Amino acid sequence: MSYIQLAYSDLILPALLVVMNGALSLALHLKLERQLALASMRMVIQLVLVGYVLTFLFAAVSPFWTALAAFIMVLFASREIVARQKRRLEGLWTYGLGAGCTLLAAGTVTTFSLLSQLRPEPWYHPRYALPLLGMILGNTMTGVSLGLDVLVNGVVRERAAVESCLALGGTRNQALLPVIRDALRSGFMPTINGMAAIGLVSLPGMMTGQILAGVEPVDAVKYQLLIMFLIAGGTGLGTLAAVIGGGRLLTDHRHRLRLDRIASEKLP
Repeated sequence: MSYIQLAYSDLILPALLVVMNGALSLALHLKLERQLALASMRMVIQLVLVGYVLTFLFAAVSPFWTALAAFIMVLFASREIVARQKRRLEGLWTYGLGAGCTLLAAGTVTTFSLLSQLRPEPWYHPRYALPLLGMILGNTMTGVSLGLDVLVNGVVRERAAVESCLALGGTRNQALLPVIRDALRSGFMPTINGMAAIGLVSLPGMMTGQILAGVEPVDAVKYQLLIMFLIAGGTGLGTLAAVIGGGRLLTDHRHRLRLDRIASEKLP
């Protein structure tokens, strides 16, 4: 198995395509050139640093360093979840709910795949654990952020209906059920769309990378199927935990709606 090695100089011509986008933004007065330049610089710096960090981790093969890297990945994922929320929960739950549910889902599914399917030696080897966690974490993050955003905005929008149901003797589960269903649908939809389009509309990145590295296409397909099943499981588990947990935080044990726990903006 062999692959074509690239030098940094080989990336200059492809980078000119991004410069072309910046020139188009200037010519059409889109005012995106600054964002495009900053995003490109961040991408290059982050990926180069990650390359060196992974080289160190692969050489160390330490459960401590692997766990620390995974924890840092979860922290950044929780920050992205919060950044995508129009209305945020108050206090520690702003970060805690997203981080906890993402860690629970992505960590559980990644550990399951390492112990039951891939079985590397040792099982926590960063060459396998971190790429798997990264793919599952990214998709779980999207599902959790969409689910929480739809949940909180839906509760605020449907406040009258929710409070009417509670006033008539309904439980908080009954009152929030329509909003929870909408939130779960929103969280699941990107993964469902990706699964439906894969292979016909696009060749996913992992499969493409393996084929470029010399892996037989049929073997690459098997790995991609494994990843997609894991992503679906992680996204489903994380979104479900976040939406149910968010619903509990927006109500209390006396089945009252607690919109005072939303801290991002003033409520109508």
